[in-house]
Parts: sequence; C-alpha cells; structure tokens
Amino acid sequence: MQIPILNGIYTSTAGDFRVEYPRNMVPVILQSGISDGYFRPADGIVSLGTGPGIDRGAIEWQGLLYRVMGASLVSISSTSIVTVIGNVGGTGQVTFDYSFDYLAIASNGNLFLYRPSTGLQQVTDPDLGTVVDVVWVDGYFMTTDGEFLIVTELNNPFAVNPLKYGSSEADPDPIVALLKVRNEVYALNRHTIEVFDNVGGSLFPFQRVEGAQVQRGTIGTRTCCVFMESIAFIGGGRNEAPSVWLISGSNAQRIATREVDLLLTQFTEEQLSSVLVEARVDNGYRHLYIHLPNQTLVFDAAATTLAGAPIWFTLATSLVGDGQYRARNLVWAYNRWNVGDPASTAFGYLSDSLSSHWGVLNGWEFATIILYNESRGLVFHELELISLTGNSIFGTDPSIWTSYTEDGLTWGQERVCKAGMTGVRGKRLSWLQQGRMRQWRAQKFRGTSDAQLSVARLEARVEPLAV
Repeated sequence: MQIPILNGIYTSTAGDFRVEYPRNMVPVILQSGISDGYFRPADGIVSLGTGPGIDRGAIEWQGLLYRVMGASLVSISSTSIVTVIGNVGGTGQVTFDYSFDYLAIASNGNLFLYRPSTGLQQVTDPDLGTVVDVVWVDGYFMTTDGEFLIVTELNNPFAVNPLKYGSSEADPDPIVALLKVRNEVYALNRHTIEVFDNVGGSLFPFQRVEGAQVQRGTIGTRTCCVFMESIAFIGGGRNEAPSVWLISGSNAQRIATREVDLLLTQFTEEQLSSVLVEARVDNGYRHLYIHLPNQTLVFDAAATTLAGAPIWFTLATSLVGDGQYRARNLVWAYNRWNVGDPASTAFGYLSDSLSSHWGVLNGWEFATIILYNESRGLVFHELELISLTGNSIFGTDPSIWTSYTEDGLTWGQERVCKAGMTGVRGKRLSWLQQGRMRQWRAQKFRGTSDAQLSVARLEARVEPLAV
C-alpha cells in the first residue's frame, strides 16, 4: 500500500490533531509515474565571505549587489569583494528602493540617498520627520512617519514641502509600511490598507483610489511584500488573530492554513512585528518566506494551484527540530540567489547541489498522515522509501532514521537504514519488521543533508490482524 507523505499528522497535549509540515524538504507536485508528487532537498547555503556586521537588507541596483551589514552600507561585487560605502546606523531590517539616479535606504528612522558620483548622503530636511518606510514612485521618494504620507520634491529629493503631506484616513490605525504595485502606492496600516494613485496637482500629488480599500492590515514594516503581482502580508482586521493574507482586488484572501495560524499565535504581536516576509520566484516555484524566530514557513503558490490545496513546508538551520533559518534577504544577482546570515556577518548564496548550511551539516524530516484500518490493526512487514539515491556527499554513507507513534505524542525507538554512497543509484531504502499497530499509527523519517535525497513515495507491505 502507498502511504501519503506530503504532510504529516501529530497530536497536541490539548487533545488536538495538528499538521506537521516537512522540514528542509520541498514538496513538488509532479506526475512522475511513481507518484503525484515528491520531496526534493531544500537548497543549501554556500558562504562567500564576511562583511562588517549582521545582514539587515539587500537589493540589486545598476548591476551591483548592495547590503546593509551592521551599520554600514556596502556593495558586494560578483567576485565577493566587499566595499564599505558609508554609515546608516541602527539595527533591525532596513528598506531599500531606487530611482533612476539614487539608491534609497530607510534605516534607524532616517532616509539616506546614495549615488556613486556623490556618495552616501542623509536627507536632513526637518519636515521629513521620522522615516518608517520608503518607496519610489513617479519621480518621488514617498515615506511615512506612521501618521502622514510624505513626498520629496521632484527636482530635489533632499527637500520636503510640508504643504505636500498626505494621509491614510479611512481608519485611525497607524501606517506601518509602503509598497508599490502596478505603479500604485499601497499604504499598509495596522488594520486597513489604502491604495493611492498619482493625479498630479500643486499639493500632495496622490489621491486615494476609492473602492480599493482592504479591511485588513499588516503587523510590521517588513511583514509584507510584493508577491505574484499582489501583496502578501501577516496581519488581520480589528479584533482578529493574525494570519497570512494575499490581496485580491479590494479583498484579502487568506492563504494560511489552521496550522499556520496556530504557529503564528505562539508569538506576541511585538515579536511578529519584527518578522521578515519575502518572496522568491525561481524555476517554476513561487515561494513566500515567513521568517519566524524559530523557523521559516514557506508557502508555494504554484504547487498550491496544481494540488488544489495549500502547500506549506518549513526551513530551519538545525540537525533536529526547529531552528532559525539562516538565510535572509534573498536577492537575484550575478545569476544566483544571494543571501545574508541573520546570526553572523557571513554572506553567500543558495545552491541546489548541496543541502548543508554555511558548510555545516543540516537535518531534514517529514511525517505521514495517520494510518487507520477501521480499528482492526495491521502488521508492518516492510517499509520502503522510493527515492533517488546515489547523490550522497562523496565518501559518506549517510543514515536515515524512522520511528512511529500510536498516540501522536510519543515516538518509538528509531530504526536506521543506510542511504547509500555516491553513485549507488539502485540502493533500496527499506526497513523490515516494523511492528504492528492496534488502532492507528503515523510514521516519521529524518536524515541529514549529506544524503542529498529526493523521495517520491512510501510503500508499506502490511498484513491485517485477525479479527
């Protein structure tokens, strides 16, 4: 019999059934002839060098990669040469955007503009106020201080006219982020979202698009991003628990599952406000990354469309269990996905040829749904993972472990199987004499990144217990 593996089930101490998403294994929906979908190893992280501090944000501009590392704005060449440009101060995530002439950085409540010919300069006009976020649109740098929408002058991006302030007034909630989609500015408040379009005029040149207001908002400045020509965000409306939403027209469509909502409620709103949300479109994938403090949740929009059900998985930098995913601020430059490390001064890139993180072995894990035989029980003579073997790190013969549970909380002793050495393509991953179940059971598998293993199917040879 075939056992589904794309999502697992476990139970909680509250007496609830919970979903267990695969960790560091990416679900792929594909009619392979073996199954309707499979797991491939999540990309590894390759180190390229170190910078002057922990990574706080990145962008590609005019063919060059820029990052804020520590308090410094730096450029990183295709050969990983780091050049310190100047100091932008502060801690935490920064916001980047650019015009034809300037690269803008919002950091530590200030706005900085960089042009290679003139260097890094701070906008010091007192009418600018505190800078929470920045976006460039139609020749203006638009910022917000949480209350107003503020634009710089068209002919001088270092000057601000206080008569040209705008506001988002549909609800008295504060503005926490600005994003641009199809040349319209989205002012993301805590409980609402309003859309503004450039209509010109001598005062504030943008006007609210009536009918485009969304009755939900985002929690923090970086808990939202442009995704699939729309905006994805963590947040909700008044008197709502946080969830993950995608704007569709003037409505917000919930893309989180109940399990994702439960994971979000483990954190306070203050903790969630500092979460980073970012998107990655690559090789047919449309991934939305939600970097929580203890793991990263990933939503795959393309696989969700193919499967007809939400596809989520998790990423972590740890051998076993949860751990902070140590790749942030993904930027496509130099024909690769460049990343920074939130826990060190390192920078690097993602690679599908390995699964280790920053040169250190990493772990993966997935579980099955509950197996149930109408309370008659089963004897498990053999379990076999139908996999693509032979891609192990040269000189290693990694192990894969499996265990099972009959209550969803406690797991039995792990049984081991070797994954096979490099080039051993016909290796069969099987476990014999896997016990019996009285009523139901769920199975779990884990391994390490040196196996570099893709899994297409789980087969079980079973025998029903006599009634």
